[in-house]
Amino acid sequence: MEKLLKLLDENARLSDAQLAAMLGTTEAAVKAEIADLENRGVIRAYKAVIDWDKTDREYVTALIELHVTPKPDAGFEAIAETIMQFDEVESISLMSGGYDFSITVTARTFKDVAMFVAKRLSPLESVVSTATHFVLRRYKQNNVIFQGGDRDERGVL
Repeated sequence: MEKLLKLLDENARLSDAQLAAMLGTTEAAVKAEIADLENRGVIRAYKAVIDWDKTDREYVTALIELHVTPKPDAGFEAIAETIMQFDEVESISLMSGGYDFSITVTARTFKDVAMFVAKRLSPLESVVSTATHFVLRRYKQNNVIFQGGDRDERGVL
């Protein structure tokens, strides 16, 4: 199972026949294993990694550090459930260390992200503080290196 998951993680477009050949098994066995993994919720989705900077799409991505006070009866789960329902939220993770949640948000403009934080996220009862960091450029995502594009002309120190 782990080898199959690793292959799918690297390239979800591999056919059952290709996967079977790489794993030394049959297409039927691969198909059955994938169906089982999907049914059990191990495989949650198949998604392309897109270099949005090479498209005409205008957007900004921000990483938000969130400090919260967990509710005694629900802990962090209730807060996460509320936050992950917002359309702007791409991901939310419970963290160890200096803050409680890491949230990735995408919106059309910097102002839209700021308004999301000010009007929807910060007013939540459990939220103590936020820190918003805007993504300026992606170099690698989901183990895919984004090559090409403009070079940083500032040079190396």
